[in-house]
Amino acid sequence: MSRRRFRPATMLAGLLVLALSALLLTSVSLAGTAAAGTSHTRAAPLAELTVVSEQVASGLRRPIAIAGLPDGRMLIAEKGGTVRSYHPDTGLAADPVLDLSARIDPSDNERGLLGITPAPNFARTGILYVAYTSLPAGALTLARVPLNAPDRLQVLLTQEHAEYGNHNGGQVAFGRDGYLYWSLGDGGHANDPFKAGQDLGTLLGKIVRIDVNRACGAKPYCVPFDNPFVRTAGARPEIWVYGLRNPWRFSIDPADNSLWIGDVGQGLVEEVNHIRPSQRGANLGWSCREGTPVFDPQQCRPGGRYTDPVFEYEHYLTENCSVTGGVVYRGSRTPEARGTYIASDYCSTLAFAVRPKPGGGYESATIGKFPTQPTAFGTDVHGELYVLSDLPGWLNKVRIERVPPASPSAVANR
Repeated sequence: MSRRRFRPATMLAGLLVLALSALLLTSVSLAGTAAAGTSHTRAAPLAELTVVSEQVASGLRRPIAIAGLPDGRMLIAEKGGTVRSYHPDTGLAADPVLDLSARIDPSDNERGLLGITPAPNFARTGILYVAYTSLPAGALTLARVPLNAPDRLQVLLTQEHAEYGNHNGGQVAFGRDGYLYWSLGDGGHANDPFKAGQDLGTLLGKIVRIDVNRACGAKPYCVPFDNPFVRTAGARPEIWVYGLRNPWRFSIDPADNSLWIGDVGQGLVEEVNHIRPSQRGANLGWSCREGTPVFDPQQCRPGGRYTDPVFEYEHYLTENCSVTGGVVYRGSRTPEARGTYIASDYCSTLAFAVRPKPGGGYESATIGKFPTQPTAFGTDVHGELYVLSDLPGWLNKVRIERVPPASPSAVANR
């Protein structure tokens, strides 16, 4: 290695560069502070919010998962095993960008390609992570695959699920911590036949958290050291939270790395859970409980601690049938709605808004309706919302709008 002696002119130039850099960093910091300040726009009362949906694509075949890419595209998973690409400037591409149908068991209403998410370094690697039910027996499968090379798919983790076709979960998402989260249902049928929800020895009825950037031993992934059951005898160390029935859709709020989970109920209530990182290892209750009501007393353990949902609604009121977990809005189009979780129900299509209250607890409201059969929500690179419609095969862009209450004089003149 050569050594250089600094000369006065060089030192002066260096000082000038440092000064300019400091000025630039100060400007960036101030700009960031100003931008952050916009995030502190006073939140609108939930009763003043409404959702407006615009159909932007059709012709999809049972679209069930959606993920935004850094280049502005939206990737849409179809139940049969194909992935389609949509861009707001060019629309829905005619041909799939990925076809995994040769690997996937799409039998039964709830089997198939179930979840997709891009790797955090997707712009460089083109890697997608996918969840699906695999041939020949419907095993729940987590894998990674280059977008344009399906033959290079690598299976990371599987869970047997042969007896029944329903309750597969299937959401995959990366947290701000860089780890991958994956949801799995309780094994299907009804009444938790395998008593999986409270069994830490199986991945059924759980959300798992793994490090896919490293391999440990024979496993193509590692278990993060701070997973809650790493040192629990008989427990699967991959488990992050448990006591779930069918967490069809969950999302991770990038603001605080918390999970918002839509857990599908059996016949009494549908529920939404909000789990912060400090609540790792939370027991969400199934099948001791369905939401907050007791479901099966024999599954309730003496001294058991259960985490209540932050929002629940009755299963059969207003034609409800199955919660479709959504996302926390972090876009810029409607600053007054930032921090609001938006979800729906597959049958009633009601738009649910849920938000933590500053003093503790949560508030909720119904703020409109979505198009028929909402199966999944996603956000684009700007944080704006999209929702899929199942059998119609639609992609809909969602706007959250504020509708201020009428003034007293306007009400008096009606």
